[in-house]
Amino acid sequence: QVQLVESGGGLFRPGDSLRLSCVVTGRAITSNVVGWFRQAPGNVREFISGISASGSRTRFGDSTLGRFAISGDVARNTVFLRMNNVKPEDTAVYFCAIDTGNTEVIQSSSSSYDLWGQGTQVTVSS
Repeated sequence: QVQLVESGGGLFRPGDSLRLSCVVTGRAITSNVVGWFRQAPGNVREFISGISASGSRTRFGDSTLGRFAISGDVARNTVFLRMNNVKPEDTAVYFCAIDTGNTEVIQSSSSSYDLWGQGTQVTVSS
């Protein structure tokens, strides 16, 4: 069994910083790539960032514009997404996911990931 539980979403103002958490149970985050995606109503699921099993490699989607950072806490089996200077266009449901087929190659396609959390809503508005 594997479970991914996201938290940290809520209502934010433009310019705020926040950190999303993805707590993984049943599988070590050191086993595979863990990624973050987001999906706004009517849009496709968009790759935000990913981190390799070793933690030595990261990848970011084009939309991050240098504002986001990904990290992991092995002791807590948790992957984080730090979001700085959030904007209204960041409003979406944010998901974490595991790509069980990759360890060091970070894919950007949502179809590469086979274990998903339930998502956490991030709303940015003034």
